[in-house]
Amino acid sequence: MQATLLETTIAALITVLANGLGAIPFIFIKDFPERWARAGWAAAGGLMLSASIFNLIMPGVQDGGITPVAVGIMLGALTMGMTSRWLANHDLNFGELEGAGARRIILVLSTLFIHSFPEGLAIGVAFGSGEAGLGVLMAIAIAIHNVPEGMAVALPLRAEGVSGWKSTGWAIFSGVPQLVAAIPAYLAVRAFRPILPYAFGFAAGAMIFLVLSEMIPESRATEQQRLFSAASGMFGFLTMMVLQNVLAF
Repeated sequence: MQATLLETTIAALITVLANGLGAIPFIFIKDFPERWARAGWAAAGGLMLSASIFNLIMPGVQDGGITPVAVGIMLGALTMGMTSRWLANHDLNFGELEGAGARRIILVLSTLFIHSFPEGLAIGVAFGSGEAGLGVLMAIAIAIHNVPEGMAVALPLRAEGVSGWKSTGWAIFSGVPQLVAAIPAYLAVRAFRPILPYAFGFAAGAMIFLVLSEMIPESRATEQQRLFSAASGMFGFLTMMVLQNVLAF
């Protein structure tokens, strides 16, 4: 049965809102000691690395082969590198945050924003393929893994002192491209399907660059913090891996 545009839109909206579920616990966390704040950066980095591998790179390779994904990864990393360098040369503010803290949060939000775009394309292509069941399964899988991705947004925000409600709002906002991209992809399946592997690779490259250049260094301020942050990063990685490979079919 052919899915309708309204059904596609509703499914994409649900996946966007699922981002907020992962951020809700941080509404009730009033204080982040520095040690836990740095561990939060590591855990968020682990979540993002896992999402890059299992939700972006692997599906992209299965859909279009290694070459387009590799091209996308290089372009994504290059884009984030240039963006990071540009932001470093400008005075930035993000709410009450200034300087390096504001730059890191802007990079996190922009990266997760980019990451949501190919997911929206995948939803639209799945629903527009003529198999409504495939679209539903795709939306459910993306909604499930969006919960820890919302956590990946909220963790560094709370670690930098942003309020729990604002962190939840930004987590939901980071998923908006899923709704925006799903509609044209549904309407023009043949036009958007070939770019999916490149889009997956681009998002993965941007995310991996962010983790390596910002999140891991921020989590390792002292030698005593190093092992604790490494354990936190592994916990985040395994959490996302389990959710995507066990729960998300």
